[in-house]
Amino acid sequence: MPRERVAMRKIREILRLVWGCNRSRRDTAKACGVGKSTVNDTIARAIAAGLCWPIALDDEALEKLLYPPPQPPSSRKLHQPDWQSLHDELTSHKHLTLMLLWQEYKEGEPSGYQYSQFCELYRQWRKKLDRSMRQEHRAGDKFFVDYSGMTLPIVDASTGEIREAEIFVGVMGNSNLTYAEATWTQGLPDWIGSHIRAFGYLGAVPQCVVPDNLRSGVTKACRYEPQLNPSYAECADHYGTAVIPARVRRPKDKAKVEGGVLIAQRFILAGLRQRTFFSLAEANAAIRQRLELLNNRPFRKLPGCRRSRFEEFDRPAMRPLPETPYQLSQWSKARVHIDYHVEVDHHFYSVPHRLVGEQLEIRATATTIECLHRGNRVASHPRSYLQGKHSTLPEHMPKAHREYAEWTPQRIVAWAAQSGAATAAVVEQILSRKAYPEHGFRSCMGVISLGKRFSKERLEAACARALAIRGVSYKSIKSILENNLDQKPLPSQLELPPVSHENLRGTHYYNDERLSHAEPTDH
Repeated sequence: MPRERVAMRKIREILRLVWGCNRSRRDTAKACGVGKSTVNDTIARAIAAGLCWPIALDDEALEKLLYPPPQPPSSRKLHQPDWQSLHDELTSHKHLTLMLLWQEYKEGEPSGYQYSQFCELYRQWRKKLDRSMRQEHRAGDKFFVDYSGMTLPIVDASTGEIREAEIFVGVMGNSNLTYAEATWTQGLPDWIGSHIRAFGYLGAVPQCVVPDNLRSGVTKACRYEPQLNPSYAECADHYGTAVIPARVRRPKDKAKVEGGVLIAQRFILAGLRQRTFFSLAEANAAIRQRLELLNNRPFRKLPGCRRSRFEEFDRPAMRPLPETPYQLSQWSKARVHIDYHVEVDHHFYSVPHRLVGEQLEIRATATTIECLHRGNRVASHPRSYLQGKHSTLPEHMPKAHREYAEWTPQRIVAWAAQSGAATAAVVEQILSRKAYPEHGFRSCMGVISLGKRFSKERLEAACARALAIRGVSYKSIKSILENNLDQKPLPSQLELPPVSHENLRGTHYYNDERLSHAEPTDH
C-alpha cells in the first residue's frame, strides 16, 4: 500500500473502523476501498508498534511507527580477495579450481564471503577485463596458428615485379605473446618452417598447437578424427607437442589467433604500409621490430605486457626445445619396380629385392631418402638430384645380379689379358663402341668363354686375325675358331708373287691420261 501522506487518512480510518467501531475486516476493506490483505497488514503493524485506539500521534510519527525505515547494513567491511592474483593462479595451474581458492581464502578470513558470493564477485571482476582476456587458457598450454588474410608486397629490384608474401601468425593462449613472419607461400615447407622458427622465438614448446584446417597441416578435415599431414605430425612428434586442429567452421575454437591476426594487420602491417621491401629477409627484419614493440607494449587493464606474462606464466609450463631443430621431410608412397628400385624425383633408389611389387612409404629430406615398409625402415640412401640415375646397394641385389655387378670394364679387360694381348684389345674395342660399357659386358664375356671351348691359345690367335680383318665381334671370332682360320697365316703375312700383264696399268697411266685430256680455259 502506498505510504504517501495523503494515504494516512485511510490508515486512520481502518484503525477507527476495526478498533473503534468493531467492524469486521472484510467490511472495513469494502468501506475503505482496499483489499482485505491491506487491512490485515495495517492492523498487524499497529499491534506490533503497540498502538491502541484512540491514536494521538500525527501522521509523520504514525508512519514511522508503522513503516520504519530499513536498517542500514552492517558497518563491518569484509576483506576483499586479491582478484588479480587469484585469476593468475587459476589460469597458470591446470587443475586449480575456484572451490580450492575459496577454501584457502576462508582459512585466512573465516568470516569472509561464502562460496556462492565469492564466485559471483570473481565473475563480476573478470567481466571488467579486456574481451580477448576473458577466455581461460592454461599457462603454456595452447599455441594458436594461422595465416593472415592480408599479404605484404615485395618488389623484385631487378625487374620491378611485385610479389605478395603470406603472413604467418601465432599467439600463445595465456599470455597473448604473438609471433609473425612473412613467407612466400602457404605450402608445406613454409608452413613447417614457420612453426620451427616460431618455437625458436618462444624459446620453448607449447603443450599443443591449434591450427586451422589448412591443407598443408590437415590432410583430411574431420570434427572427430582429423588426419594430419605426415610431415606435420612428424614435426609435432619431434618437438613433443600435440596438434589439435580447430573444428571446421568454428572460428571460436581459434579466437585467440583470430584476434592476433587482427592485431598483426593493424599494428604490424599497417605500421609498415609506407615502406617498400625488396627481399623477404628485409621484410621479416621489419616485422620483427614491430613484433617486439607489440609484445612489450603494456596492457591497458592488466599489469605487465605480453612478454612479461609469457616469461612469468607460460614459459615455466612449456616443454624445452629439442637439441636440434626439426629437419623438414616430405612423405610419399611408391611401389617397388621389377628392378627393385623406387623412384623419387626421377632418381632411382634400391630396396631389398624381396619387396618387388610392394608399396613403400618414402621419407625424403634434403640429404636422405628413407624407405619404410609397414613402419619399418628397409633402405636408406644419401639423396641424389641426378635425374635418370640409380643409387644401388649391393646387399639389395639378388645373388646372380650381385655377381654380375661385381664385374667392371677394367676387370673384364684384365681377365681377357690372361689369354693374350690380342684378346684384351678385342675386349677394349667392344667396350669402347658402346655408349655405356656395361652394355658390352655380355659380348665380352662371350668372347672370353670361347677360351674354355677352344683353348686360350687358339682364342688369342683368333682375336689377332679379327683385329687384322677388322671383324671385332663375338660372332666373327666364333666363326674364325669354328672354321679353323685361326691356324692359318694372317693376311699381312702372306707373300704374293709379282704379277705382270698387258691389261694391268700403273698409277703413271692415269696421271698421263688426265694431263693429256686437260684443255686450257679462258675464263
